[in-house]
Amino acid sequence: MGRLMGTSHARLRSHNRMGVVIPHNKATAELETVVMPLPDKIVLPMQQHIGAQCAPLVKRRDHVDAGQLVGHAEARTTADIFSPVSGSVTEIRSLYYSNGRTDVAIVIEPDGEQTVAETVAPPVVTDYASLVEAVKGSGIVGLGGAGYPTGLKMDADLSAVDCWLVNGAECEPYLSSDYREMMEHPDDILAGIGTCLDLSGVPRALICIEDNKPKAIELLRTMAADDARIGVLELPARYPQGASRVILKNAMGRAVKRGGHLTDVGAILFNVTTMSEISKYLKTGMPLIKRRITVMGDAIENPMNLEVLIGTPTGEILEFCGLSRKPAKVIAGGPMMGITQIDMDYPVVRQQSGLLAFSEDLCGRHETTACIHCDKCIGSCPMRLSPISIQKAYRKADVAELDRLMADLCVGCGICSYVCPAKQPLTQSVGLASRLLKAEQRKARGRG
Repeated sequence: MGRLMGTSHARLRSHNRMGVVIPHNKATAELETVVMPLPDKIVLPMQQHIGAQCAPLVKRRDHVDAGQLVGHAEARTTADIFSPVSGSVTEIRSLYYSNGRTDVAIVIEPDGEQTVAETVAPPVVTDYASLVEAVKGSGIVGLGGAGYPTGLKMDADLSAVDCWLVNGAECEPYLSSDYREMMEHPDDILAGIGTCLDLSGVPRALICIEDNKPKAIELLRTMAADDARIGVLELPARYPQGASRVILKNAMGRAVKRGGHLTDVGAILFNVTTMSEISKYLKTGMPLIKRRITVMGDAIENPMNLEVLIGTPTGEILEFCGLSRKPAKVIAGGPMMGITQIDMDYPVVRQQSGLLAFSEDLCGRHETTACIHCDKCIGSCPMRLSPISIQKAYRKADVAELDRLMADLCVGCGICSYVCPAKQPLTQSVGLASRLLKAEQRKARGRG
């Protein structure tokens, strides 16, 4: 513990060769969270997590209460969906994503009463097994953006894990949602960490924060001073510092083999807001029905950190914050890894931490030209991949070559497109290549 906690800042920088330095534009960082009023409607997609899509448990004209279970799947990898409001179900309909995928969504009209469901009560937790079961019933997923069901992530063999990493890097530009959680709810973050350490037997935790957040670093170090198990580690502000394998390498000097997991090398990683939500759920029993998002961009009249109910339509959020000009692009998430929205009826989902609106001036279109073989995409990739080579192999549908190039290791950070002077769609191509390779790998395992 002493050696790890005593790692010098200079040494951390020597480990941190992965990624790039980009402008952070966190103008909302010191703006306290504003609570948005009840929206006119709630749109709840049944796919707000990695894993099996939930099936609606309600039908049109049903009454629901806040915190009521409305979506469930029997599959192991899934996360239940809960109503964030009391009101009436007006329809069950299809929802279309920007990537062409479709989903089922429950549409609810709030009644304004916010009556809490009778099922909402603090869970009884006496050991780690009961903690895991409680979190599985909370609807909590990885709130850093991945969306992996938190209870399932906890349900692993932790006997070899010697450090619980807590990701407070928030390396995406513009976003300050996690930073506000650290500034406004540090007690919940520390309580969540303490409970996980107490019941899991993992001996220590490291809260990892980029050095562009000195107030959060100082606050959490002060508040954690009485618990020798919890340390706060300052990391250089370098994108994508928050990616799991990057933060593992930079914080602990460890690497995961291809196809492996962090637990294989003695670590488990949770986002700071995820940790905080675990604590809140254990105290109140209210499942995950709301979250904080950063609403920003040059088309936003009043940028803010906004607490919204999950399922609030994008258009209602933009109306609440105001538009100073017509947006040319609206992004759910951050500018590097977020998804451009084509439908303003599309709602905030639980793994979303930002909503950005940019004018044509800021996101003007660029002409794609031929690759000039500059190797910038290779030199900047945090996973040391060759994005341009992967793109060529994908266009040929050469699965064997994609395997050799290890396309499945892509973390989707967007750096390759960001640094490419030819404006090649590398991020999109590598993402598609990764999905193709993983699909073929699943087929091969099935045949085996």
